[in-house]
Amino acid sequence: MNEIPTKIEVRGAKVHNLKNIDVDIPLHKFVAVSGLSGSGKSSLAMGILYEEGSRRYLEALSTYTRRRIKLGAQAEVTSVKHIPSALALKQRPSIPLERATVGTMSEIFNVIRLIFSRLGSPVCPNGHRLKSSLAIAETMSRSDSSMGKLTCPVCGAKFQAFSAEDFAFNSDGACPNCQGTGQVREIDDSKLIGDENLSLADGAVASWHLPGRNFMPSVAEQAGVRIHVPYKDLTPKEKDFVLNGPQQKFKMDFRSGTGRVFHDFNALYENAHAAVLESAKSSKSERAQKRISAFFHYSTCPVCHGTRLRPELLNQLAGGLNIAQVSDLTLGELADWKQRVLATLTADMNKMATSLFKEFDDNLRPLLELGLDYLTLSRNGNTLSTGELQRIQLARTLRTQTNGVLYILDEPSIGLHPDNISGLLNVFKELVQQGNSLVVVDHNVDIIKNADWIIEIGPGSGDEGGQVIAQGTPQSITTNPASKIGPYLNGSADLLARTTVTQPADQSIDFEVVNYFNLKDVHASLPVNRLSAITGFSGAGKTSLILDSLIPAIKAQAAGQRLPKQVHQLTSPLKEVVSVDAAPIGKTQRSTVATYTSIMDNLRKLFAAQPLAREKHYTPSYFSYNNKQGACPNCGGAGIVTLDIQFLPDMQQVCPVCNGDRYNQDVQAVKWHGYSIVDLLKLDVRQALPVFKDVPKIERELQLLQEVGLAYLHLGESTPSLSGGEAQRLKLVKHLNHNQATTLFVFDEPTIGLHPLDVKTLVGVIQQLLDRGATVVTITHDLNLVVNADYVLDLGPRGGKNGGRIMAKGTPHDLISNPKSLTSQYLANYWQRYENSY
Repeated sequence: MNEIPTKIEVRGAKVHNLKNIDVDIPLHKFVAVSGLSGSGKSSLAMGILYEEGSRRYLEALSTYTRRRIKLGAQAEVTSVKHIPSALALKQRPSIPLERATVGTMSEIFNVIRLIFSRLGSPVCPNGHRLKSSLAIAETMSRSDSSMGKLTCPVCGAKFQAFSAEDFAFNSDGACPNCQGTGQVREIDDSKLIGDENLSLADGAVASWHLPGRNFMPSVAEQAGVRIHVPYKDLTPKEKDFVLNGPQQKFKMDFRSGTGRVFHDFNALYENAHAAVLESAKSSKSERAQKRISAFFHYSTCPVCHGTRLRPELLNQLAGGLNIAQVSDLTLGELADWKQRVLATLTADMNKMATSLFKEFDDNLRPLLELGLDYLTLSRNGNTLSTGELQRIQLARTLRTQTNGVLYILDEPSIGLHPDNISGLLNVFKELVQQGNSLVVVDHNVDIIKNADWIIEIGPGSGDEGGQVIAQGTPQSITTNPASKIGPYLNGSADLLARTTVTQPADQSIDFEVVNYFNLKDVHASLPVNRLSAITGFSGAGKTSLILDSLIPAIKAQAAGQRLPKQVHQLTSPLKEVVSVDAAPIGKTQRSTVATYTSIMDNLRKLFAAQPLAREKHYTPSYFSYNNKQGACPNCGGAGIVTLDIQFLPDMQQVCPVCNGDRYNQDVQAVKWHGYSIVDLLKLDVRQALPVFKDVPKIERELQLLQEVGLAYLHLGESTPSLSGGEAQRLKLVKHLNHNQATTLFVFDEPTIGLHPLDVKTLVGVIQQLLDRGATVVTITHDLNLVVNADYVLDLGPRGGKNGGRIMAKGTPHDLISNPKSLTSQYLANYWQRYENSY
């Protein structure tokens, strides 16, 4: 009899930088994968375990089904045995559409719609309210098939009951005016004319700059409008034609962009309004739609007042509230509403209510455990942070109560306050108790410490990583000298990466935010030329205070414009703001480290100056794989080709012509110091530095990459594949060459994807900015970063309506020695773990 497998056996793993490793992953356990940024953690977890687990499951489906599901590529690994079907929660969930809300994404709203249709109290057409009863519930259940009619006991009127589907704003219940979005979109007339001092010929009409409308001034001239005088000097009639003129054709000579002249061309006139509306209809790309949206302003729908629903639906009550009022409750307030509903029901309705509210509680509980109690059901999904989106995904996963599944989570602690970690760990334990296996890639010390098993990849990053340097229980890892995370588990690590400044700053940024979300009257002061950490519970108001208020206020003040309406006062010596987020750099693998910096431009000029290039008349454009002169003719410079294999998933393979080098052979024949441009792009920063020691422009860029801790990256490495922390540091390279005395740098969650040792590297980069006179503000939950700050501003006490106040401020040691707020209590406990190291 075969024994039941107890581990996933990975043999010969070579994905990305993994060095042909063999590793066993325990099944039905909570396994943490640790390692420096770029060491190969995600290559093992996502590139092998997820790709193989999901691909093998999907291959078991019918051909018909597989053709409609995108299958992953086969991982570069010798063998993977005993792997279950795999699900992954990625570091960057996709941004929901405008119709998605917390209620619909978590599926709680689906249950609430059922509760209103079955347990609600309806109103007859003559305004008489019917008390909820079992008879009404039974009739309402039949109304789903359009058969249920209610009879008013007061006036005898018969009327159709509202079904659960009627309460759906993405379906039958949508407000007819806004189609269920809660907002109406109107063209902002003030945006149509870019500069009234310009003439039409010089581009006064901003909407005529949209693609395909650049010849509109000529059409307007054909219609009799003067196009060579300033727009402000046009007659009212001429202005009206520009803004609202009829759509009609005019015969004219038209010169195309290539210089070709079309005689008697029938040109269709589009006025300034129509140009926007027609562009909005026809444009498909996200970039074009973003450009078009700048011409619109959005306002609350005057019919549904933002509820998204048909107004008559709000007459029906449950627990004394209509469905819009329930949607505006926070998740933490729903339990009280549940009790109010139950209190209105008769005894014979208990069975139905118990069934409905069990589903309600099963949906709600994991969200509360994950610290999302401050979110309202009506909150738009596209306004949520990455961490909030990921936790909603995780809660939905937990509720399905599967077993035998391999769950792979990439940085689930993103955006989590330390107080939320215990709830997250409870979710992990529950997933394992249900009979699943769990692999978590994370850097949070408390998450790693609570794992059943730790696999550590390293020892370094890039080519210096890709090996298993330690594995075992947390206890065994703490005593393993090869482990990088061990000192953080046993309390022997040194948390400080810089000497913090305790004396008061000479200048400060003072500002006041009034009535903005949960910030009611917050007066904040941040020191200039210091590192400040903005901390607090998720939803406490950190983003509202810094990203939505301080940043636009400083930009507006520098431009001589009016401050944002919520900022009532600002005193600041700073003139510029650089906001550094963790968003990926570039969208395709054509974006590389060399193209993002100035290295690629300088390389192209360098090669174009070589004798062979001059002889063949190769300009710098020939040395770009994005131009047909230099690109491999087979793959077009992508380095890979995609093969359509009919009933099997599309397969990507290295281009057989250029072997992934992207360039054609003629361009590769040009050499500089014996290197082709392909040879140089294959070097990592460390290897490239001595090569370019006599090329100052390139050498300086390489030195900056080394200074920000990215020396392991290859010059031709794809930037979209970088972790959030790596992307942030790469963005900073452009700012390390200049004096930054009047610049504010704002980092939003800068430690995403960073090992505690990588956080030290980041702090070193921030110190370089401070040395150049910069002021740095970080929004963070990472206690390793907080202890290295000069000043801490903590918001709270919790999130949502229970947040929005300053709970603590001062140096980290002020907060540690007198921990009054939730954050400072965790900071003090964390510091005490490592006190013996100082």
